[in-house]
Amino acid sequence: MSAKDKDVTVVHLIRHGEVFNPEGVLYGRLPGYHLSELGVKMAEHVADHLADRDITYVAASPLERAQETAAPIAARHNLEVATDPRLIEAKNNFEGETFGVGAGALRNPRYWKYLRNPFQPSWGEPYIDQVVRMTSALDSARDKARGHEAVLVSHQVAVWIVRSYIEGRRLLHDPRKRQCSLASLTTFTYEGDRIVSVGYSEPAKDLLPSKAEASSRTQFGA
Repeated sequence: MSAKDKDVTVVHLIRHGEVFNPEGVLYGRLPGYHLSELGVKMAEHVADHLADRDITYVAASPLERAQETAAPIAARHNLEVATDPRLIEAKNNFEGETFGVGAGALRNPRYWKYLRNPFQPSWGEPYIDQVVRMTSALDSARDKARGHEAVLVSHQVAVWIVRSYIEGRRLLHDPRKRQCSLASLTTFTYEGDRIVSVGYSEPAKDLLPSKAEASSRTQFGA
């Protein structure tokens, strides 16, 4: 089965590449955070991986890192990058702060109120709100690429939450267990209007930092 079957549409939901963030802040929706040199290479790897696919629509979150990840993909297919605000990073009350257990913002009592309800979560945009906007973005891309393939570039939390919802998992989760690495593809296959399968791949896997490197290059608000 392929997207060239008139009844089948494929939507690839991509997490952007690595971000230049030497201060190690949780950048969330803050402007001015661009891909690092490695992140640019990751975006090119994804573009190469998708170069022979039947892609007719490309959209990205309005944030710079997502736009920069989408650009080489769109260029391979002679398309413009559409901006879809529904794909934006989840809002987080810790934006602009360093964040970690026993360090950074968590040491400041004024932030403790944001930790009272992990089920919502109380520190940012409710999970269900992310589900609503992300499923809407997926369905819109499906409609724009009927019988073909679409690419959407978004952010780790939003990608993982909508995948968890579609696959029937609870939305409360351990962030360390998300299957959504930098420049990864979460691929939804539709038959008509119904999602019939979800796939996952890492075309830039060979560029991912090692665990030791990742500890000093942590992506916050990715």
